[in-house]
Amino acid sequence: MRRREFITLLSGAALRPLPTRAQQPLNPHRVALIFSTSPVSEMAGPDPIHPYARVFVHALRDLGYVENRNLILERRSAEGKFERFPEIVRELVDNKVDVIVTVTDPMARSAKEVTHTVPIVAVTTDPVERGLIQSLAHPGGNITGVTIGTGPDNLVRKVQLFKELLPAMKRVAYLQDKSELQSWIEQVIQAVDRDLSVKFLPISATTATDYANAFAAFPRERIDGLIVGGGGRNFGNRQLILELAAKYRLPALYSVRDYVAAGGLIADASDVAVLCRRLAAYVDLILKGAKPADLPVERPTKYVLTINLKTAKELGLTVPASLLARADEVIE
Repeated sequence: MRRREFITLLSGAALRPLPTRAQQPLNPHRVALIFSTSPVSEMAGPDPIHPYARVFVHALRDLGYVENRNLILERRSAEGKFERFPEIVRELVDNKVDVIVTVTDPMARSAKEVTHTVPIVAVTTDPVERGLIQSLAHPGGNITGVTIGTGPDNLVRKVQLFKELLPAMKRVAYLQDKSELQSWIEQVIQAVDRDLSVKFLPISATTATDYANAFAAFPRERIDGLIVGGGGRNFGNRQLILELAAKYRLPALYSVRDYVAAGGLIADASDVAVLCRRLAAYVDLILKGAKPADLPVERPTKYVLTINLKTAKELGLTVPASLLARADEVIE
């Protein structure tokens, strides 16, 4: 081979693109996604079965994060065993994750107890009340994200909405895990009694037996309606709650749309898909250098009203036209 041909060959080789492997980052971002109750199998893959995991994964992809390229997504779930929260977080911290994403107050609290340095992006109900952050505008620590609760006024609004559906309602029970029962609940009790002439009765439940006993007592307590609080414990027991509500023919208002899609009566809920996309946006900001302490916690700008007319008919209820007109979704 002549000298000129050899130089030409070398020049062409230098201009060829490097193999794909050489183009990939040496240190992909490592993000943890932790659920409280759903199995990890529903969170797996590029198109997870779980709708919220799917929205989150797709949102990250839209922001340029692709698994096995520049992202490692560590999926974990306590699968209903809340006592495992600290163990799960410690394992992820040991794995040197860059960000931890959680979806309940108890998990966010466990994560904060385990680490004060790894950024945590969480869906919470009342992060200031729980001592997770200093304020919504200035979180001040390693936790930020979105909150689906806006204090006692939001819960009073739910009772008002429920009374529009049940005008004769005099006594309403509020079902919530004891660890997630708000300290300001007395304000709700007083406001509902004063403004709506309704007795508001908080009920705590943790185990399946607790739920069964609570529902069995509702007829004796002359409960006209039930508000099911948000949170991981209730959501993990949602099928049981729906079965008990049907058994006792008790109208119930839920804080998550999934209940109504599965046969519940009515839901007044944050748009979870929007929340999941916001979680991905927070992760993106943090991976680009933002500090959780400086990222304000967002509140929902809209609540989604979902009504199941089939369930209403089974309960002998007529949904007012004014309520149907405001509904974002009507299931027939």
